[in-house]
Amino acid sequence: MKVLVTGSAGFIGFHTVMKLLQDGFEVVGLDNINDYYSPQLKYARLREAGIPQERIKWYQLAESVVNARYRFVRMNLEDKQQLFSLFQSEQFDYVINLAAQAGVRYSIENPDVYVQSNVIGFHYILEACRYFPPKHLVHASSSSVYGANAKIPFSEEDRADSPMSLYAATKKGNELMAHAYSRLYNIPITCLRFFTVYGPWGRPDMAPMLFARAIYEGEPIQVFNNGDMERDFTFVGDIVEGVVQAMEAGFEEEPNYRVLNIGNGSPVNLMKFIEELELSMGARAFKHFMPMQAGDVPRTWASGKNLEKITHYKPKVGLSAGIGEFARWYLAYSSRLAAFEA
Repeated sequence: MKVLVTGSAGFIGFHTVMKLLQDGFEVVGLDNINDYYSPQLKYARLREAGIPQERIKWYQLAESVVNARYRFVRMNLEDKQQLFSLFQSEQFDYVINLAAQAGVRYSIENPDVYVQSNVIGFHYILEACRYFPPKHLVHASSSSVYGANAKIPFSEEDRADSPMSLYAATKKGNELMAHAYSRLYNIPITCLRFFTVYGPWGRPDMAPMLFARAIYEGEPIQVFNNGDMERDFTFVGDIVEGVVQAMEAGFEEEPNYRVLNIGNGSPVNLMKFIEELELSMGARAFKHFMPMQAGDVPRTWASGKNLEKITHYKPKVGLSAGIGEFARWYLAYSSRLAAFEA
């Protein structure tokens, strides 16, 4: 079985590729390696999967030097003809679309990028799946679609029509686009609403990596909403297990479309997360308390009952164990991470 993973040089994409290879799938990774954050970190993830930087060329498949079942291509989703050619030549069994312009706050500063990547790029993924249909398209949505939803835990049946950022709006728009294509062209599609993911090889613009770096270097960390925030922190190993299980789960009846939460189902106070990270890194954090940022929400909490019903997925990694693994990775890679960000 052959799987296309878009966003494969990203945090979740990298781990998804490694999980699929472990499970015996043939994988093609796709990423444009943009500079939203350090491209060197993305190249480092690719090297871990056996794709040396010198082998990476635009629109050319590069073979992994450590796993014959993995190839990678540098490409934008907006490159419609190149994307269609890839789908036509490879005939994918499954597509996992993790490519997107990420970041709630960045969407306020650079809205055009989000429309290009998250709307137009996803439209071309849907079009490619229309003409070269896979068995199943799994698309990365986001818990941000719930906006300031006050009902907890967040359920897929809750209203999600009041986004707090353009990023959230594009993700909700993706779900509606996917619904239309699924109904019109009978494409099996699952949209997964990701909650806060952390772990080794994480994104440097996200709180866990920002906190770890500041603690390691003895610099203050910014704690928004004065620490009065809760997030459904989910370890990346649990997330990718759920992604692969969702991909393999079929549809018993039409319509071939669903939206599922994927998270830990147990919100954690931000201050508790920081305390656990301090313990794992063996150093105290200097905290700079800040007001709530535009586009942020005070709490996220996933109801995972629907995903569990379909896949029997249950998160296994507790907060202490997950942060411990993340901190050990960070400390082992700290010198290289500095070079990645230079």
